[in-house]
Amino acid sequence: MLDTKILNTLEYPKIIHRLSQHAATSLGKSAAESLQPVSDLEAVKRILQATDEAYTADRLKGSAPFGGVVDISAPLHRARIGGTLNPAELLDIAATARGGRRVKKHISLLHEDNPIPMLHAIADQISEHKPLEDAIFECIDDQAEVMDSASTELASIRRELRNGESRVREKMDQMIRSSSVQKMLQDSIVTLRNDRYVIPVKQEYRSHFGGIVHDQSGSGATLFIEPEAIVAMNNKLRELKAGELREIEKILQKLTALTSDYVEDLIFNLDLLGQIDFAYAKARLAHGMKATLPRMNDRGFLKLKRGRHPLIAAEQVVPIDVELGNQYTAIIVTGPNTGGKTVSLKTIGLLSLMAMSGLFVPAEDGSQLCVFDAIYADIGDEQSIEQSLSTFSSHLKNIIRILSSMTSKSLVLLDELGAGTDPAEGSALAIAILEHVHAMDSRIVATTHYSELKAYAYNRKGVINASMEFDVATLSPTYRLLVGVPGRSNAFAIAERLGLARSIIDHARGEVSEEDQRVENMIASLEENRLGAETERQTAESLRREMETLRARHEAERQRFEEQKDKLLLKAQEEAREAVAKAKREAEQIIADLRKLAMEEGASVKEHKLIEARRKLDEAAPEQQKSKRGAAKSAAKPAKIEAGDEVTVYSLNQKGTVVEVHGSDATVQLGIMKMKVALDDLELLKSNASAKVQQPKLAASLKRSKDDNFKMELDLRGENLEEAILEVDRFLDEAFLSGLAQVAIIHGKGTGVLRTGIQQYLRRHSHVKSYRLGNYGEGGVGVTVAELK
Repeated sequence: MLDTKILNTLEYPKIIHRLSQHAATSLGKSAAESLQPVSDLEAVKRILQATDEAYTADRLKGSAPFGGVVDISAPLHRARIGGTLNPAELLDIAATARGGRRVKKHISLLHEDNPIPMLHAIADQISEHKPLEDAIFECIDDQAEVMDSASTELASIRRELRNGESRVREKMDQMIRSSSVQKMLQDSIVTLRNDRYVIPVKQEYRSHFGGIVHDQSGSGATLFIEPEAIVAMNNKLRELKAGELREIEKILQKLTALTSDYVEDLIFNLDLLGQIDFAYAKARLAHGMKATLPRMNDRGFLKLKRGRHPLIAAEQVVPIDVELGNQYTAIIVTGPNTGGKTVSLKTIGLLSLMAMSGLFVPAEDGSQLCVFDAIYADIGDEQSIEQSLSTFSSHLKNIIRILSSMTSKSLVLLDELGAGTDPAEGSALAIAILEHVHAMDSRIVATTHYSELKAYAYNRKGVINASMEFDVATLSPTYRLLVGVPGRSNAFAIAERLGLARSIIDHARGEVSEEDQRVENMIASLEENRLGAETERQTAESLRREMETLRARHEAERQRFEEQKDKLLLKAQEEAREAVAKAKREAEQIIADLRKLAMEEGASVKEHKLIEARRKLDEAAPEQQKSKRGAAKSAAKPAKIEAGDEVTVYSLNQKGTVVEVHGSDATVQLGIMKMKVALDDLELLKSNASAKVQQPKLAASLKRSKDDNFKMELDLRGENLEEAILEVDRFLDEAFLSGLAQVAIIHGKGTGVLRTGIQQYLRRHSHVKSYRLGNYGEGGVGVTVAELK
């Protein structure tokens, strides 16, 4: 455990206070308040993983449902030793059991979609006690009152009690309404004293009014008397109330006994719920600080990217970039007072403590922090009047204690090292202390005013200068930490801007040694070069972010294109399947009609031929052309095609019969048309080499009016619908065989009869994929554009 004084110096308790405010239950708050930094790397990684999982869970689904969960350890202890719990305590136990069950379910459901193994492992251990919950909720209401339904005996007693109270009130109401009684009453009301119904009687009528006096007013002018006529009735009510209390006690004892059976499980649940609430509290603290998950190591290396002090307002804090433990193990920070040196020192120490405690740190992604065995700090003015110690002596006592305790795995933070004494001796002592810490291989960050330490850091391997940036133009610090650049005094520049005579400033410069002036000029040059490099780095970083944004946008567009392509492909395949199904239904109907015709007219249509026709129809179902080509290409040796063979033409996805083969081409009969097709474009379905090719009488060779210059449009203006349909059918066949994807049919505007008839025909045509009216520049409603398959 780290020294409490050091934790206070680095303001760690303030972080703990903020953390505890984010806890949803007293269990989580207690865990937060007892949080301490851990010096074991694996343990730190585990608690950081829990924080990270809670951070993810809180971002996706919000906080876990901790409603109703309270610390019930005290009533559980009483139940364990045989005490009887009151209704409020039992209600808290039931609510906590129910809350635990809900938290377990919440995390389990979240784990299914977004794995959070550590939180799930904790929540999975929560035991469920639904019977206990139900037993308590069936007996005790939300106001912690035992309900009538808790037992039949209690319901009976309370029913009698209500009836008895009603009878008493009715009796007393009759009395106070009597004119002979009213004059003896102070007020015409019925009230209670000692759980008995009474009426307020004037003192002077005490002898005229029988009954029992239960109380009197402060002045003695009013007596609260229980009339003799209702004494027996009130006695009965007292008996009923005593019976009610006994029955309630029996019910509470029964519920307490039931609870005692689950005491150990419920106590264990409290610990688990506290762990989960604590993890969520750390996550909500991280959200509030805009903190990130640091990478941890035990090599003494830390690298903060735009680290921010968590206790400084976001609009005021200045981020720092610092690296320690790689090329150098010590940083010497120089610069003027109020420049932010102490804040930078505290930021490094506090963020290290937060990471070692399993908390996210307010820095950019990619920041790394180290698990130190201890962090030592000597920061601030610790002058002690009581102990008669000067500032120098107080600092030196702290440093002596640090030097005797630190190891090679420690982080040492020293503010104003060597200050408070003679500059020459103070700087020499500071160098000696730094040299000792450096020899121990501890990590150290120290601030100082001494210029001698700049030279020490420059000449010593593993030690680097740093400074706090100062804007001479505005005479104010910028609070930015500049690693690698020693601090400048800026005294002459400040004096000149404030109006000190130039002669005095020149005289002062003359008092400074030439070597010191060269050092100051070198530092000024370094700072100028650093500012230029920083500007270029920021420009490069901006360009990098812009390129990453463009790349991400391009990748998203490519992904959308791929998804759209897949959707279109699926849609096309679905449409093809629907077309085939429709064709099969129509063909089945035709076959049925043929069979019916054969039966009616005695035609010689053979059943086995009908079955064969249906089989061929089934085989005609189109598959993806790519897969067929792939299958054909993957064949080891293509079959020889001869005249009379049944084949499929790949490019047209049509079946036909080979009429003749000549060289690398073949003439294929496709319905009423003949085509010359390359042998590579054919797939053998059925060999019929011995059969003689029969030319059907209706067969005709395909002739084109303009083979070399086929027009993509057909003008039908002036023709009637029947003639136009024949022309459209011929035109579509030629266009399909020519491999056109789109054609235009000009029908004019007219009455619309020709347009309607042609479009109805296109809707049924096997070559037409879709059609539309012409766009502006294509002919408008006078033209129909058809897209071919």
